[in-house]
Amino acid sequence: MIEGTSLGRQLDILHRSMDASLLRQNVIANNIANANTPNFKRSDLNFESRLAYALESSARKPRFQERITHDRHIPFHKPLDYRDVRPRRVLDFATTAKNNGNNVDIDVESMDLMNNQLAYQMMTRSVADSFARINLILR
Repeated sequence: MIEGTSLGRQLDILHRSMDASLLRQNVIANNIANANTPNFKRSDLNFESRLAYALESSARKPRFQERITHDRHIPFHKPLDYRDVRPRRVLDFATTAKNNGNNVDIDVESMDLMNNQLAYQMMTRSVADSFARINLILR
C-alpha cells in the first residue's frame, strides 16, 4: 500500500485511533452496565497520550549525538515507534463514588461516551476526506 508516504502514515494513525475508540466504546459500555454492581471499579482506556508521546519522540532530535561503539551501549535517545503503541485498559482503584464501593458515575460515563462517539465520527470524516482527495487527483 502507501505505507511509506505521509498519507499512508496519517491513515495508519487514524486506523489505530479508530480501533482504540471502538475499544473505548466497549469499556464505557461495560462501566455503564455495571453502574450498580457493588465494589465494581470503572475502567478507562489509555491510548492517545501514549500515541502523542511516540509521535513527539520520533520528531524530537537529541541535543547531542552520543557515540555508541558497542551494541550493548544504551543510547540516550531512543524514539518510540507509534506502531508499537497499544491501547491499555486501566482500572480506577483510587476513587469511590458510592457507598457500595462502586465508582461509576453515569453522568461522567455518558459524557465520555458522547466525546468518544464524536471523536470517532471526526476520524471517519478525516479518512473519507483523505480518500476524496486521492479520488480527485486520480480523476
